[in-house]
Amino acid sequence: VGRALPEVRDGLKPVHRRVLYAMFDSGFRPDRSHAKSARSVAETMGNYHPHGDVSIYDTLVRMAQPWSLRYP
Repeated sequence: VGRALPEVRDGLKPVHRRVLYAMFDSGFRPDRSHAKSARSVAETMGNYHPHGDVSIYDTLVRMAQPWSLRYP
């Protein structure tokens, strides 16, 4: 029971939601200039997810791979 379960509505775990919200809040959008992943990880870890950077990096890599997440 210690693991985070995906939300039924969208299939995202809490760390996925935190990363997406931190990137949106920081202004990282597809139509803007390139940003390094370390900046996104630092924003997420500093504001929303103080549990270490490994899970955030794993989440970013997994969300960037189209075959790893199924369509809702």
